[in-house]
Amino acid sequence: MTDEAPQRLRYAMVGGGHGAFIGAVHRHAIALDGLAELAAGALSSTAEKALASGRALGLADEHNHGSWQALLDAELKRGPGERVDAVVIVTPTDSHFPIAQAFAEAGFSVVCDKPLVHTGQQADALVATVKAQGGVFGVTYNYTGYPMVRQAREMVRSGALGAIRKVVVEYNQGWLATALETTGNKQAGWRTDPARSGIAGALGDIGSHAENLVSSVTGLEIEELVADLGALVPGRALDDDASMLLRFTGGARGVLVASQINAGMENDLRLRIAGELGTLEWRQEEPNRLVHHRRDGAAEILTRGSPWLGEAARRAVRLPSGHPEGFIEAFANVYRGIFADIRARRAGSMADPLDADYPRVTDGARGVHFIECAVASSAARRWTRFEQAN
Repeated sequence: MTDEAPQRLRYAMVGGGHGAFIGAVHRHAIALDGLAELAAGALSSTAEKALASGRALGLADEHNHGSWQALLDAELKRGPGERVDAVVIVTPTDSHFPIAQAFAEAGFSVVCDKPLVHTGQQADALVATVKAQGGVFGVTYNYTGYPMVRQAREMVRSGALGAIRKVVVEYNQGWLATALETTGNKQAGWRTDPARSGIAGALGDIGSHAENLVSSVTGLEIEELVADLGALVPGRALDDDASMLLRFTGGARGVLVASQINAGMENDLRLRIAGELGTLEWRQEEPNRLVHHRRDGAAEILTRGSPWLGEAARRAVRLPSGHPEGFIEAFANVYRGIFADIRARRAGSMADPLDADYPRVTDGARGVHFIECAVASSAARRWTRFEQAN
């Protein structure tokens, strides 16, 4: 008997062409485990640039398209066994909904970057479509892929901290401390433009990650929040700084900060979870360590790759302990979960939950409702109940 590697899945990418940072990150992450290959694309909103980007990545002419509509039409003309297995959407947020909705309605598995869409109404429509079609839909909240985040989740859910009392999550960056959008910077341009980014700036860009991290690790549900959003760089149309207090169902309290005007800061995402029996601390810039402060004992530093970690954390590791893993690997873990789910469904079975470990469309929809609730709270200057449609 021989263990044969499964045939690689084939994916198409929408967006992510030349000059797009996140598209390359997704492609590198997907390639890391050799589970899927780029087979088709519409890599830019401009046809000429899309075709040039596809050629540069080695796409054959018949699989290289000038628009996502042309990509969808071409794939639908292929037989079921000849179509791509998934469509990855890495465009600015304003185009997520029409693209994701069209491919999901057509029966394709979809992976979409965050925030999922612009409005709660769009999010609910997309959830309904995915539910009706019964397909796979992943949202790339990549920080959930870190092994030590999964270890924290397992410890919290197993009761190692006791009842959770306080959660503090901060996401601090400094790249928008000046009016970078006025210099022609592509990333700053669309992220600070309400027409493309939606109703939120920093809150949508990185605050959505912070909310998802809290929800994924703790399982707590926000009951109400009070938010203070502001544009601290003069002339900026969307918030570049967000602070809020959270109240969770069950009585726990929380603080969330999402700010992109902290001059000199890089990508400082950090999470602290305090329970009756102890506290956990994790930082994205030191992702291979999780600190466990015990109420009645010495603090313990847990490290990625250690044999005493939980099963979820061990499955997310590729290298032996002491060999750092990071951002690309976390992304790859999310994709590994998505691809495991696709394969299992194709085989008519249910994937092991720890194999198919990835954020779903419902997680993305909750994030959109969270953004809307925070914006409404800030405008009204009062506590606002968080109500997410089912």
